[in-house]
Amino acid sequence: MLAPLPSTRTRLFFLIAFVAVAVFSPFCRASTGDELPEFKNCVKACIRQECDVDSPKPLSLPLRLLFWNCPSECDYVCQRHVTHDRIQNGQSIEQFHGKWPFYRVMGVQEPFSVIFSVLNGIQFYRGLHLIRKEFPNTYPPKGIFLFGAYVGMTAWFFSAVFHTRDSIPTERLDYFAAGGLVLFNLFYAPIVIFRPFNSTPTSRSEQKFSPWVYAWGLLCIAAYLSHVYFLQFVRFDYTYNMAANVVVGLCQNILWVYYTITRYDRERRPWAFWPGFIVVWMSCSMSLELLDFPPLFDALDAHSLWHAATIMPTMWMYRFLVREAKDDIYGKRLKM
Repeated sequence: MLAPLPSTRTRLFFLIAFVAVAVFSPFCRASTGDELPEFKNCVKACIRQECDVDSPKPLSLPLRLLFWNCPSECDYVCQRHVTHDRIQNGQSIEQFHGKWPFYRVMGVQEPFSVIFSVLNGIQFYRGLHLIRKEFPNTYPPKGIFLFGAYVGMTAWFFSAVFHTRDSIPTERLDYFAAGGLVLFNLFYAPIVIFRPFNSTPTSRSEQKFSPWVYAWGLLCIAAYLSHVYFLQFVRFDYTYNMAANVVVGLCQNILWVYYTITRYDRERRPWAFWPGFIVVWMSCSMSLELLDFPPLFDALDAHSLWHAATIMPTMWMYRFLVREAKDDIYGKRLKM
């Protein structure tokens, strides 16, 4: 007898599983360069010749300031030598320790990622001043948005530090700060969308949020602390961290798409289209993380371009928040 065909539900399950594996497999790829015999032999020989305990090879001041030492310098030099030889022989460029062999500038490992991280941080700094200038002090969410600007600046500061010099402490700070920013973006989305507050209070006693806002905030804080605790004290799992950020980002995107669909009005609220456009922009930009490629000019890779793609949407979002708040405040006043 022929075996029965799998049910529609089973076929759908395997299709979803296949797509998930296809999408996330680039993140799980091991660094082939670490296992190359020529790389291992080069590092061993360099350490043996240059890193004598009594008289190690002296390093320049920029390298010492960024905590490079003789063994790590040997690792970097051998990455460059092996990569150069492979290019000359028509072979593929491989990653080492999970990173492409970037050309270092003044001790900085990933120059373009650092530059774009700084520019992202500057956008949050501009957003901070925009909120201070445009939002009246009586507008309840103003404090939330100011705090979010500091969260954004912190996240991109640690991103710049991590891309300047990769180490376990800088990596953890980068991941934890980025996770905090992603979760904060999810926290404030329903506050903007559902407006659980009085936009035009006449006294400070009327500036309180609805009770569910405080419960929602406590839930987000508990989720973040649990996330950090697991990564720091249980297991630093890259796949889990990525999945958690993807799920949180997806929830945020669904909320903003809902906002755009329900609020968009060509005559009265054309700015309601902006969040939906930003969601599409960011989703398309994520393909840079999935379609990784060797760095152009030994410095510009897909990850750095992803950081570049996130610069402008930050200010777009801040301008949307200002426009939405003004409509919320003055629109209600006109109706009174």
